[in-house]
Amino acid sequence: MDSELDWHGLRAALDWQVELGVTDTIGETPVNRYEAAAEAVAQVATVAAQAAAAPAPARPAQADPVADARAAASAAPDLDALRAAMTAYEHCELKRGARNLVFADGTPGARLMLIGEAPGRDEDLQGKPFVGRAGQLLDRMLAAIGLSRDGGVYITNVLPWRPPQNRDPKPDEIAMLLPFLERHVALADPQVLIVMGNTSCQACFGKRGIMRLRGHWAEAFGRPAMPMLHPAYLLRTPSAKREAWADLLAVQAKLKGTTA
Repeated sequence: MDSELDWHGLRAALDWQVELGVTDTIGETPVNRYEAAAEAVAQVATVAAQAAAAPAPARPAQADPVADARAAASAAPDLDALRAAMTAYEHCELKRGARNLVFADGTPGARLMLIGEAPGRDEDLQGKPFVGRAGQLLDRMLAAIGLSRDGGVYITNVLPWRPPQNRDPKPDEIAMLLPFLERHVALADPQVLIVMGNTSCQACFGKRGIMRLRGHWAEAFGRPAMPMLHPAYLLRTPSAKREAWADLLAVQAKLKGTTA
């Protein structure tokens, strides 16, 4: 048969089928669609069962900031090592926005250790605690009882990094840095502590309310501690300097081995 006639014949047959409404081509062998669907469902069920039986991938353990701080602090044999451990500590977000680690100032091994709250702008810039206006007032207060940074007093803060806009430290920030403070006190080994401000009272005594706490001896880290008004508060409220002076005299008497 001529190929051209074959083509025309086939085309005519196809046109005839289209006119009859044929839209899809099918094979010569019938297909059981219900059976195919059942097989697909069975395959899905098998894959799901295999996935359920497979052991779940192990999730990485989440870091515990407090535990990590405790381990790093306890491993520090001296103040230089403690500073290095705090510098390497990565869990506190305050570190990201601070310029400097504010570790300490004064005389290590002094009989009196002063614990402030957190660095401010001036402290962040210079890397030392109490160097702004509040720090200048503190120096005058200490001088009034015969003490100075060069002799007789050692100074640090609860937090070594400045909070943004000098906001109050958050409870989790205090908690994660508390092991470093505890180790700091142990290594400095003072006889008496001054705890200045509400944040410091929260860290050292587990409670706030400096106006109620001030003037009354308590214990922090196994040592006698005097809660006192923060110099920044005294700058805002000069009338409270009388209470601060009374507390300083009590500290002076304690250092001399007497009771106020």
